[in-house]
Amino acid sequence: MRAELDATDWRILKELQTDGRITNVALAARVGLSPPPCLRRVRALEEAGLIRGYHAELDTALTGFEVTAFTSVRLHAQGEPDLREFEKQILMWPLVREAYMLSGDMDYMLRCVAPDLPAFQEFVLGKLTALPNVASVKTTLVLRQAKYDPGVPISIPEK
Repeated sequence: MRAELDATDWRILKELQTDGRITNVALAARVGLSPPPCLRRVRALEEAGLIRGYHAELDTALTGFEVTAFTSVRLHAQGEPDLREFEKQILMWPLVREAYMLSGDMDYMLRCVAPDLPAFQEFVLGKLTALPNVASVKTTLVLRQAKYDPGVPISIPEK
């Protein structure tokens, strides 16, 4: 169910999505509130689940993860227990950074990072394709990131 938000809530979300480390005082000034009500609104947005967390965005290459790949996975069986078992496995693999269940020809799309091509190959051949329910795996290596804009495209509603 979609949350009912006013323009101030949307401004808070937009500012926090841009800079999760902004101080409450600076955030309050940007959205036109005093700090105490601003903090109450942020806490309410967190408690409602609209803000799921805060994290530092790391540079993959500078941290030693030179390879990013998108991996499409098709399963032999797609019953709910089969899907849960596959998801349980991918949750244990640190190289899998995102995973989406899909409709269409493939069942899952994984975004993976690895230090190098041999490490990624070892993951694909030694772990992913070794799962008994995996029918096929197709990988696409990222050559360059053309855009990265996490979150959602927020436009502030008019009053």
